Amino acid sequence: MVAWAKEGHEAAFRELIRRYERPVFALVYRMVRDRALAEDLSQETFIKVLNALASYNPDYKFSSWIFKIANNAAIDHIRKKDLDTLSLDGAPDADTPDAIKATQLQIGTGGESPLDEVASKELGSAIERAISKLRPEYRACILLRFVEGYSYEEIADVMEIPLGTVKTYIHRARNELREHLADRRPETPPAKAP
Repeated sequence: MVAWAKEGHEAAFRELIRRYERPVFALVYRMVRDRALAEDLSQETFIKVLNALASYNPDYKFSSWIFKIANNAAIDHIRKKDLDTLSLDGAPDADTPDAIKATQLQIGTGGESPLDEVASKELGSAIERAISKLRPEYRACILLRFVEGYSYEEIADVMEIPLGTVKTYIHRARNELREHLADRRPETPPAKAP
């Protein structure tokens, strides 16, 4: 399909858009948290893909290449606007309760009492706020790893950074998240003296 699109077949390019439209939109939406903006950035992504399709190297996964373009568009915008970023409410195109549940960031265990469910939602909001405070690069690594489920190697490909840098960003992001969420951790009682 990609080879046909590279040769200028419009139908092949439309099929690529159809295949990647939702995943690209979902990634961008989780980064910028604004439906209209995510639509604009997704459209910008596909325009860039069309313009750069001739330079695509088939030795690499097409999905990683297109997500790299989408991720860069979102990061560039975040740097300009310094937006809050993550939605715990599932993918924006999830239109049924099952689809929403399947795409939500899972915080609780699933068999919770109503009180536990409220506590999980509060924790989810705290995590969302903490992630929004991260540098855009850290934020992207955290979202790609823990929301989208990418491997470190795939994140390195998408973000065009060395594998060691991905590991460093995720490590630093985790430390920053721990600091931002320190007040949410249960206190451990001091050890009793013998």
